Amino acid sequence: MLRISRIVFLISLLLFVSFSIISAQKAKEDQFPYDQTTKNQSPPFTERLFYGGNLGLQFGTITDIQVSPVIGYWVLPRVAVAIGPTYRYYKDPSAETAIYGAKGYVQFAVIQDLSSVIPFGGHTGIFLHLEDELLSLNSYFWKWPNPFTSERFYLNTILVGGGISQHLGRRSALNLMVLWPLDNPYSLYNTPEMRISFIY
Repeated sequence: MLRISRIVFLISLLLFVSFSIISAQKAKEDQFPYDQTTKNQSPPFTERLFYGGNLGLQFGTITDIQVSPVIGYWVLPRVAVAIGPTYRYYKDPSAETAIYGAKGYVQFAVIQDLSSVIPFGGHTGIFLHLEDELLSLNSYFWKWPNPFTSERFYLNTILVGGGISQHLGRRSALNLMVLWPLDNPYSLYNTPEMRISFIY
C-alpha cells in the first residue's frame, strides 16, 4: 500500500513538473486569480469564486475511493476560503464502510509567484493550509463507542500543512499538499497526508 502511494505521488510530481514547463510558456498576465490588470482594484464577485476539489482512488486488497468537491472564494489576493462535502468508500478483506461529512479550509499564499523571487519562468506559488473536517463514521466498523449507542458517530479533525500551487492559467491551478492531522485516533489519515487537488 505504501509502495502504491509512492508511485502515485511520483507520477503526480512528474505531471506537476510537466504542467510547470507548459505554464512557463504562458504570458505573465495569466496569473491566478488576480492578474496585472486588476492589481489595484477588486475583481467582481464571480471572478473571485473558484471550484474544484480532490479525488482519491486505490484498488486491490484494500479499496479506498474518495471524492471531495469544494466551492471557494478569494477573500483577499493571498487568502482563499472553501467548503464542500466529502465522501469516502473503504473496503478491506474483512469489512466495508462509507464515510461522509463536510470540510472547510483556509489557504494563505505565502508566495503567489516564485518567478518574482527566483526568475525561472514558471507560475508556481507556495501556500499554507488549515482545514477542519467533520466526518460521520459507522460505529460497528470502528468499534466505538462501546457499547454502541447509535449506528454512527461524528469525528472532527483539524489538518495543518502547506503545499505548492502550479498555475495552469488565470482560472485554474494544480495543488500538491502535505497535511498533518492534529488528531488521528482511527488512522483515517496518513501521516503526513498527501493530496492533489485541482481548482478552476
